Amino acid sequence: MTTDYTLTARIPDIATYRGLRTAAGLSGKSEAAAARGLPNSLHAVVVEHRGEVIGMGRIIGDDGTAYQVTDIAVLPAHQGRGLGKLIVGALVDWLNANAPPSAYVSLIADGEAHRLYSQFGFAPTAPDSIGMYLRIT
Repeated sequence: MTTDYTLTARIPDIATYRGLRTAAGLSGKSEAAAARGLPNSLHAVVVEHRGEVIGMGRIIGDDGTAYQVTDIAVLPAHQGRGLGKLIVGALVDWLNANAPPSAYVSLIADGEAHRLYSQFGFAPTAPDSIGMYLRIT
């Protein structure tokens, strides 16, 4: 990673959030959903390169018993430079400083992302449990 990148603790704006998700290959979110959900973030970080937000990550949850790491995204042109690791590291640091000892922290690892998350202590839940989802359409 070069010094051209800056990590800041803040929630991305709606347009940036939506653009980063789709550019990084994550599912799209409507403007209405993003406007409703983003303010409810417990913690979020963005990575900027020359004034442009090129990466992000968020923590959501009830701020006591359950937390979820979500929206880890880096623009493809900036991938492979350790920025995902920077983002996840900042989120895990926040969790370690703020979440109570009995909290359950979860995430969904798409594709090979499990290799990144395992560096921070995340482990597969299977076979004890299995991640599931319901997408509202």
